[in-house]
Amino acid sequence: MTLFFTPDPALQTALDQVLDQVRAEFALTPTQIAVTWVLYDPPYITNTGGALSATDFWQRQPRGASYRGVELIYPASVVKLFYLVAAHEWLEQGMIPPSAEIDRALKDMIVDSSNDATSLVVDMLSGTTSGPELPPGPFETWCHQRNIINRFFQSLQWTELTGVNLNQKPWGDGPYGRERAFVGEHYENRNRLTTNAVARLIHSIAGGVAVSAARSQTMLNLMQRLVPSAPPEPGEEDQVTGFLGAGLPPGTALYSKAGYTSQVRHDAVYFELPNGTPDLLVAFTEGREHSKNRDILPRLAGLISQATTRLKPSA
Repeated sequence: MTLFFTPDPALQTALDQVLDQVRAEFALTPTQIAVTWVLYDPPYITNTGGALSATDFWQRQPRGASYRGVELIYPASVVKLFYLVAAHEWLEQGMIPPSAEIDRALKDMIVDSSNDATSLVVDMLSGTTSGPELPPGPFETWCHQRNIINRFFQSLQWTELTGVNLNQKPWGDGPYGRERAFVGEHYENRNRLTTNAVARLIHSIAGGVAVSAARSQTMLNLMQRLVPSAPPEPGEEDQVTGFLGAGLPPGTALYSKAGYTSQVRHDAVYFELPNGTPDLLVAFTEGREHSKNRDILPRLAGLISQATTRLKPSA
């Protein structure tokens, strides 16, 4: 299996030690967390404004390590990054027309993690709409159209995308009508992603090779986060507090997309430490007892940033 990163024994040892500590502190079982970690060495190939061609970029593999990085897990709102890339591909190819409304929806989908905005984006990508149940024939056509997003990503032939599913809208209360039929009686057609797959997508965005250099920069700008000066109001989330970004040192440049439900709490971040070292970290946690815990992911990120400082080679 060819991954986009080169598995590194030193990083793997450090990651295993970090995860041993995190699982012990928060009573996580071995199957309640999955992580992919990439550490970039000089000369850095990310956040260059697209200085490298796609061919050159993909030949330069960074060091990485993972734990359960190939496990297919419900991604919650992290899937919105894939819809963001797909939308820019559609726009680049002229498959959908540019408009202020699609720009507004993409911004709200990533910056605020709006499910309503995501619904519009998925409709525009697939040419489908939500609504009442459909007769078998039209429903079959509808399903085929909705799967265009899967077909696009499979056409990239990334090893990391094996078995993933990217055809469902995110919901607040859940799907109804044709959407409920589409997800399956036992939700067997839910979205599925791995931390390795998410890491490769963010790697391509940060590297300036997702669709185009200019579009990659536009996408990365939407992912930029600032650590808030005060915690959010009770019941609200800001995609930093309680997620990986909250555990990184002050002055870190942070780009991320979080996702959570009553069953999962995930985050995917590209970050540059104050000393300039870039990292990529994707962490999925599962379990009702852990999804509300705002300390697990910050603790993981803090330990990873410490490990980065230890393992960073001299430029």
